[in-house]
Amino acid sequence: MPVKLQDYIIELRKPSYLIADLVSRLMLMIAIAFFGYAVIYVGNVNWYTVTMSVLVIGMIAWWIRCTIRINRGEIVFYRFGLLLATIGWVIAYRYGGPLWVPVLYGIVTIAEKQVKFPQEIAFNEEGIVINTFPKKEYAWSALSNVVLKDNILTIDFKNNKLIQKEIESDASPDEEKEFNAFCTTMLNKERATQNA
Repeated sequence: MPVKLQDYIIELRKPSYLIADLVSRLMLMIAIAFFGYAVIYVGNVNWYTVTMSVLVIGMIAWWIRCTIRINRGEIVFYRFGLLLATIGWVIAYRYGGPLWVPVLYGIVTIAEKQVKFPQEIAFNEEGIVINTFPKKEYAWSALSNVVLKDNILTIDFKNNKLIQKEIESDASPDEEKEFNAFCTTMLNKERATQNA
């Protein structure tokens, strides 16, 4: 499948990931508490207690790393810590734990990346592509107007659907003018094709 070149890629303002981060931290806290208790409860040194101890240390270290990066204003991913927790829950399942817990942790581990994926909208001569999951593609024929003004991107569909999003970085008046001219040209070309 050939790769389509994009004329413009606009990154949308990043939303707050507070809820996703809180869920990830809560799940890590539960796993750390459960595995720590299991190590203390078993008491003797065997492969189970050593493995669980290593997992707990790894989850705590990853949590500390994420906290440091949050304080720097960076977007963090708890996936590695959640993966360690998933491994611990799989081991616990082997010893009679419920199956739904490692499945839940596995799903959250996979889903976190998609939740925090930068939202972008790409524009080319064929239409627009919105990088959601699943990816959404729209031809110019489905659109009635596209405008970038004062760092707000407005996409008006012919079916009366409207998308308005703030963009991540400030666009200069010249960049706005160039982008809007491109979109107007594409929309006019599509209208001319439909009227022919």
